[in-house]
Amino acid sequence: MSLLITNVHLDGSTVDVFINGRTIERIGPGLEVQAETVLDGRNKAILPSFVNAHTHAAMTLLRGYADDMELHTWLNSYIWPLEGRLSDEDVGIGARLACLEMIKSGTTLFNDMYWCYHSTAAAAEAMGLRAAVSSVFIDFNDDKTARRRWEDCLRLYEETAGYSDRIQFALGPHAVYSVSAESLVKIGEFSREHGLIIHMHVSETKKEVEDCLESTGLTPLGYLDSLGLLGPNFCACHCVWLTDEDIDLIESRGVTVVHNPTSNMKLCSGQLPYDRLLGRDISVSLGTDGCSSNNSLDMLESMKFAALASKAHFGDPTIMPAEEAFAMATNGGSAIFGLNGGGIAEGRLADCILVDLNHPQLTPNYNLLSNLVYAANGDCVNTTICDGRILMHDRVVEGEADILAEARQAAGRLIA
Repeated sequence: MSLLITNVHLDGSTVDVFINGRTIERIGPGLEVQAETVLDGRNKAILPSFVNAHTHAAMTLLRGYADDMELHTWLNSYIWPLEGRLSDEDVGIGARLACLEMIKSGTTLFNDMYWCYHSTAAAAEAMGLRAAVSSVFIDFNDDKTARRRWEDCLRLYEETAGYSDRIQFALGPHAVYSVSAESLVKIGEFSREHGLIIHMHVSETKKEVEDCLESTGLTPLGYLDSLGLLGPNFCACHCVWLTDEDIDLIESRGVTVVHNPTSNMKLCSGQLPYDRLLGRDISVSLGTDGCSSNNSLDMLESMKFAALASKAHFGDPTIMPAEEAFAMATNGGSAIFGLNGGGIAEGRLADCILVDLNHPQLTPNYNLLSNLVYAANGDCVNTTICDGRILMHDRVVEGEADILAEARQAAGRLIA
């Protein structure tokens, strides 16, 4: 499959972009090549698509169900009880709705942690997206539950071979307060043996840190390091309550920090200490979290909140400029998943978007990245391409009406 995008804006120039298979093969003005599909790129700009480095996709079905609550009350009294009613089919419906929302707002890779692994993996596969799908691990220190979760993990790891390479298997221990030390040690060993990503909530709330200090004498990151989990494959999501020693560990172990600004603000979890990460060799990527604690999977919105929350919190209008926020949502999230994406260049993966330069929020166009971060939302995305395949063009996604109808029906069953 080949695709030619003609007369598109790229870094201040008008060029053609030739995609052959899954790779950007040539970029230049007036390319003389034959392609199976040709898109007119006039009045559009080509950009790398977005990486949502932390979410719970199927929680789209819980959007707006339990708002304006403290995290632990929200989880224990509302979210977990309703989740107990979700079937595999419901999770698949919610995941398809999430995929639709992400495609329409320019995201082509999401890092997911949720139950019913195959429901989410199959949804991403069918919708044409990339996904790192975690085998969720929660045992609450119960040996019987831990054995069952471990059996599930091993089985799912083997079964993931049945998907395309757009679907990655990841390990998903929920948090230090919900997974036993014995299970965490095994997860760390399995990750190192097979080169797998560990996707985990870390130091999200003050209470989590205080409880971990009381029970182990260590912060969550110190505790995880003592068990052998920290390394370049570790995605530490939230990282709101960090000590200086935690930051040293993040840097020395090559841990990726995943910032979830909208969720952190909504649940009043706190603010990522971005000022103390600056100047360090630390990779920071961006996530939305799930639709219960964010309500949106729009990465452009998350970029804006990331930048503005940092400026307001630290009292510094120069901190996290638009270019940094945009990089966190593109190449900042691409590297940990082992992908040659995150940019528009020859030889890069053909994961990209076309944005509409005639959109009101992108007019006038003094600085495109500033417009995208501070003014735009996902509605400015005209075309979404993943792995060289067009998933949306002129804002049209195949099967959209059916996905929305199924989601409404599933939500009605949940609260009936």
